[in-house]
Amino acid sequence: MNCSLPDRVLLSFTVFPVLFSFTAYMAFCLPYIALDFLSTRLPNLRKYKIQPQNYPTLGMMVPCFIQSVYHHVVWIFPVTFLHWYWKPTNLPVIAPELPQVLLQVGVCLLLFDFEYFLWHLLHHRVPWLYKTIHKVHHKHVSTFALTTQYSSVWELLSLGLFAAINPFLLGCHPLTEMIFFLVNIWLSVEDHSGYDLPWSTHRLVPFGWYGGAPHHDLHHLKFKSNYAPYFTHWDRLFGTYTESHPN
Repeated sequence: MNCSLPDRVLLSFTVFPVLFSFTAYMAFCLPYIALDFLSTRLPNLRKYKIQPQNYPTLGMMVPCFIQSVYHHVVWIFPVTFLHWYWKPTNLPVIAPELPQVLLQVGVCLLLFDFEYFLWHLLHHRVPWLYKTIHKVHHKHVSTFALTTQYSSVWELLSLGLFAAINPFLLGCHPLTEMIFFLVNIWLSVEDHSGYDLPWSTHRLVPFGWYGGAPHHDLHHLKFKSNYAPYFTHWDRLFGTYTESHPN
């Protein structure tokens, strides 16, 4: 499949990755924000809330939104510009085949999951790292969608590095890289959504291989388990896995 010239020009535009990332993030957050307001009034929706006694207020959401905008403008855009200046994006004329895309996105997710597990475990085991870098992200014991990127700039840049380095190492096509970024952002938002919905990812993946929102929500509640962001195998191997969420 060929990539059109307008597509190649758009993807090569300096600010496109930043706008793409922030727009995708907010688009994925909005349904959960609406759900937060609706489920306080509708019992049929409230039953899917993992911590039904805790609901985010507008006063909790706004600082998260402001911090995300600040990080994208002050930090992510300059870093993206420097990367573009060092290595401009050239979109190949030929798009990748679907099997290749699926395989590489899957491998990127597995690598990111491993990298973040080690980073996360280290930042909980070393008090200075937790206090200096990771503590900000644990301000909210009951998570909601906009807490996904509520973190220190060093944490955000670390995760951004993990997300960027894997497609580079695998030699992914820029379109494959974009798809991976989209999937990664979606899964991160879903993890922090605070909802266990019938169509949630962990319900679609068999054998308990994927933890999902209940897995990560428990980490924010108890702090000392479930360090991997997505899959459960690393927590099981390291003895840090906790299965059920307390009522």
